[in-house]
Order: sequence, then C-alpha cells, then structure tokens
Amino acid sequence: MPRMSGAEALVALLVRDGIKVVFGLPGVQIMGAVDAIYRDKSIRWISTRHEQTAAYMAYGYAMTTGKTGVAMVLPGPGALNTAAAIGTAYAASAPVLLISGQIESQNVGLHRGVLHELDEQIDIFRYLTKYCGRVKRAEDIPVILSEALRQLKTQRPRPVEIEVPFDLWSKQGEMIFTSTEREKPIPPEPADVKNIAAILGSARRPMILAGRGAIKAGVAKEITQLAERLKAPVVMTPEGQGLIPCEHPFYGGNFTLWLNSIFKESDAILVVGSRLRASGNTRLNLKPEQKVIQIDCDAEELGRNHRIEIGISADAGLTLTALLQILGNKTASHWQAAEIAHLRNGLKKKLEKAAPLQMSIINSIHQVLGNEGIIVPDITNLGYWCDIAYPVNRIYSYVDSSYFGTLGFAFPTALGAKIANPEKPVAAICGDGGFPYASAELATAVQEKINVVIMLFTDNAYGTVTSIQRRQYGGRYIGNKLHNPDYVKFAEAFGAVGMRVEKHAELGKKLSEALKANRPALIEIPVPQLDTPWDTLLRD
Repeated sequence: MPRMSGAEALVALLVRDGIKVVFGLPGVQIMGAVDAIYRDKSIRWISTRHEQTAAYMAYGYAMTTGKTGVAMVLPGPGALNTAAAIGTAYAASAPVLLISGQIESQNVGLHRGVLHELDEQIDIFRYLTKYCGRVKRAEDIPVILSEALRQLKTQRPRPVEIEVPFDLWSKQGEMIFTSTEREKPIPPEPADVKNIAAILGSARRPMILAGRGAIKAGVAKEITQLAERLKAPVVMTPEGQGLIPCEHPFYGGNFTLWLNSIFKESDAILVVGSRLRASGNTRLNLKPEQKVIQIDCDAEELGRNHRIEIGISADAGLTLTALLQILGNKTASHWQAAEIAHLRNGLKKKLEKAAPLQMSIINSIHQVLGNEGIIVPDITNLGYWCDIAYPVNRIYSYVDSSYFGTLGFAFPTALGAKIANPEKPVAAICGDGGFPYASAELATAVQEKINVVIMLFTDNAYGTVTSIQRRQYGGRYIGNKLHNPDYVKFAEAFGAVGMRVEKHAELGKKLSEALKANRPALIEIPVPQLDTPWDTLLRD
C-alpha cells in the first residue's frame, strides 16, 4: 500500500486508467489536485472559461473515442454550471467523469455559509449520473474513484461524479488501489437466441435498427454480417450512425419515422442498443403484426417506449454472434438490394426537392470534411437537417446531444472532439441562437491551439421558435429576434480566423481554407429563415 497524498492518489489512478487530459476551471477547492497534475506531467490540463464548457469538452472527447472524458470543477456554482453538460452525457450514455471539489470536510453539512457551499450537492447529481460518491477520508479517494471509473465501463456507460473536500488533497494516507476493469459481458439465454432466430429467419421483411449502444458494444461487424445474412436493411439512430457505411447495399438510412418507409414495410424489427425513442414527441406507430425484438445492456429500456415481442438484456456482441451461428445461410427475406437503393434514392430526391438550400450546404460540408471528418451539429435548423441527411460512414464521427437537445453544446463539444482526434478535421454547425452560449471558448481554442472550424449560420433570430410561431401561432412573433455582432471581427479579436460566406456556393471553398489555416476558424454563413425538417417534410 503506497503512502501518498489524496491528490497524488487521484492523479495516479487517473494515469493508470489511461486518462490523458482533464478539462476544468481551477480554483481554491481543487488546487491541490491541479498542482498534482502539474507535478506528475502525465496528464494535460486545459483551462476553460466556463464549467459548463469544460464538461462539454469532456463529452466531446468521450463521444468521439468511446474513452473516458474528465472534467474538474469547484463545488457549488462550479458544479451546478456543469449540470446541462452532464445531463447531455446522461442522455447520450457517454462515459464522462466529473470531479468536483468540496468545502472542508469538517464543514460539510453544517450550513455555515462557507465559500461555494451547496447543501447536499451530491443529491443533485444523483439524478444526472449513474454513480456519485463523496470522499470523507483521504484514503477513500482511490476507492471511490476506482468505483466511479469501473461504473463507466460496466454495462451502460453514463456519467459519474465524485466530490472531494479540499483539505483531503494534501492529507497523507496508505492508499489502496482497487480494480477498475469492466465486468465480464453477460451472455444471452440460448432459448431467447433461438426464438429470435426463428422470427428473423422466417420474416419476409426483416430490418435492423441500431443505436449508440451498438457502437459502444463494438458490433459493427456483426450487424453488417447479420444484415447480409438476412438480407435486412440497417436503419440507424443519429447516435448510431456510421455502424454501416452509406454505400453498403443494405444501408437503410436514418431513423426518421415519417420519411423511412422501411419501417412501414418491415414485419420483424431487430433493435440493437437503442431505446426505441422516436424524434421529438412522436412515437413509433407500428402495426400489431410487426414483431419488435430488443437487445439492450440496460434491462430498464426493454419495452419502455414500445411493445416488444422479445427483450434481451445481454451483451450485444455475444448475442449477435450466437444469432449468426444459429441462423446459418437460410433466410425468407424478400428484400432486394436494388429495392433498398430505390427507397434510399427516393428519400434523397424528396429531401433535395423539399430543402434544396439545406441539402446543398450539407453536401458542400461533406465533400470537404470527407468520411474522416468529425461534425457536431447544434440545436439549430441546419443541425436538424444534418440529423436527417448528413452522410456518416464512420463511428465516432457524428455527435449530437441525444434527447436532451442542449442549445449551445456544439462548439465546446467540438473542442473536446478535436483534442481527442488532433489529426482529424472537426467542425461545429452552430446557429446565432446557440453559439453565444460558449463563444468565449474561442479564447481557449486559440490559447490551446485547438483548430476547430465553426460554421455559424445566422438569421438574426431563434430560427426554430420563429418557424413554430409562423406555422402554429399565426405569425404572432415574440422573443424570436436576435441582434448579432460582426462575427468575423469577433473571431479575429480572439486571434482566430474570421470569414463570411457571401454566396452559399462558396462554402466548400471557405471551409477548405479554414481547415488549412492552422488556427481556430469561424465562418459566418447568413441564411434566410428556414423551416425545420418536420415542418417542411410533414407539410409536403
């Protein structure tokens, strides 16, 4: 049992677990830990201008690698500032570790009004995390941190939080380092696999719906093999995109219920790693004869959002491997690759007809970023269109905010993604309603040489609000207008590159220039006020 300080124990365990970077905002209650990071030299520390953005950077790091993203903040206001980002990580099942300082251990729970005191702070995070723990002795630091790190690797990954009173950073103790290894994967029941094989093997129109859980389980290969074996199209949620490339004959497109006719025609649906959540307030509207099979490591998700024929809470990899062994080469599927291609092309034509400007912009972006690029679309009209139409051919290359729908998350999330993937082009798609949330992080991007590109679409309004007021409230506009600065000068004032697109056809060229600038860059793209996809497509 090595003897060391609480701060040294924390850093030693982070290093042992492979943590390379910590995002945070330093201050009195975490200075002991920050100093230990300085002395160890193994972990990069990145200071941010806001605690929320520190947590979003950790989120972007996690969502584009599958590895743990770490944020460290002060207690009280600092911890509270992370709530939206930690909630986003919870919604998206992202492995994010939040380390919060705490007031002196002797004052915890006594309501003395000491600096940054928040009564029972840990109770707030119980609703936003998979696990949270409060350290009471220096010797508890490696024990509680080990459990937090283990929870990130056990079954469904979701954020975890620990809080450490600041007097314990310097306390010496005999430290016990326990294992943070993941548990052995849970195999499926053989009888369940046989029943699934019977349903899928006899289905005339089988399909596979894959979500982020399939990415975490590492089953892209098995899903592709199963699709080819069953002749079944694969449809992906926004979080599951990239599991099967767009060029694959059985690529079935995006999980967009009102567009994707594959759902309507399927008689058996295998759901892998998705909570079966429809977009917005819409629900799955399937026929009683359509059989739904759900595989998820989280038993609570089975049948939560839709009736299911069979639900299996087991490791997706083991389940799909067993399923492939039982199925053999027999299939009753009537799907043909040409038919699936026809449905895909029909959907593409419908999108191009309904939204020519949006589709032109999306195509320009993809042509420049390519399949290796990482894109983070914000809660903005162009972001919604990306969720439907942006071609994603690689996992960990498309990051959204899941059902949390967090306005302003994209820019700081892209910064974390770039730190994790320095060799890949990374771009955030922002609107003028969301970008100001984290715009001060341009300073961080320049200071830390995080060369992301911000594509800022400006219409001087909260675009979605404007669209709703126009469509549903008779054009009675209130609270929708925005006054913007000169964003080119704004970016340049921070030392970043600032550009403006005068004609939308120039976007591809400007994006290429921005990626070659070797500096953070902001491209302002003025656009007319656009309808949301659901307004446009449901109307058509």
